[in-house]
Amino acid sequence: MGESIDGSPSAARRAQPDEMAESEETGGFFRRVLGIFNPQDETEETVAAASLAGGAVPGMGNLHNMAVEDVAIPKAEIVAVPVDIGIDDLVQVFRESGMTRLPVYEGTLDTPLGMVHLKDFALRHGFNGKGTPFALRRMLRQVLYVPPSMPIGVLLQKMQAERRHMALVIDEYGGVDGLVTIEDLIEQVVGQIEDEHDTEDDALWTEEAPGCYVALAKTPLDMFEAEIGLSLTEAEEVDEEEIDTLGGLVFMLLGRVPVRGEVIEHPAGPVIEVLEADPRRIKRVRVRLRTPENG
Repeated sequence: MGESIDGSPSAARRAQPDEMAESEETGGFFRRVLGIFNPQDETEETVAAASLAGGAVPGMGNLHNMAVEDVAIPKAEIVAVPVDIGIDDLVQVFRESGMTRLPVYEGTLDTPLGMVHLKDFALRHGFNGKGTPFALRRMLRQVLYVPPSMPIGVLLQKMQAERRHMALVIDEYGGVDGLVTIEDLIEQVVGQIEDEHDTEDDALWTEEAPGCYVALAKTPLDMFEAEIGLSLTEAEEVDEEEIDTLGGLVFMLLGRVPVRGEVIEHPAGPVIEVLEADPRRIKRVRVRLRTPENG
């Protein structure tokens, strides 16, 4: 997420500040990954199980089986800033988003200029945004521009070779369709990467109100059914032998990974709302039981 940027993708391909240290670290990690994982380890059973959970099973096979569009963050969810943003507003976006890299655009996101790195900003202006005169254009770094159909293995090699950690997905009309980072690609091989800023919640679900639960998609169905006193796998639409988590239940009811905010009515009565999801998996849902308290 150069000195002179004119607003076109070709201009963003010109020389930018060096990212050698980050590239060497990522490159070494990528080489270790290549030495550990083997696509033959992925059986049909594990792939099918992962599909029911709303995502692909991690492994080297994903590097050639998956395309950029399968892992990219949708355009609507991209956190980006205009090139004329004020210094205080930029600090606020960094603080609220928790991102260290932000795409920068001119006018609209379909006219990307590059990205700004929190490290570059902090070195020039301090972490509180004070220091030398603010000039966002002078801090822009290059991003890659890739088609949605590119295999993620090709993009990972390209990112490593060109020392880029962010790519924008460009549609057939030249507009921005999504965003992908090098971490998104590596996660398809090694699984979810948690950092020190990711919160760990031991509770699989919490009861917001009587008959209303917020639960992680990985919540085992048998445990949740025992909690609510209702079977969610007896309906004809549900094959209990195929699923064992709430995320798998939602995926089976819809036949696809839902989008955030989508609401699914279970045949047994509960209403399931998707609170958090990305193009690859379901993360968190709200389950409302039909009770006198919530109608």
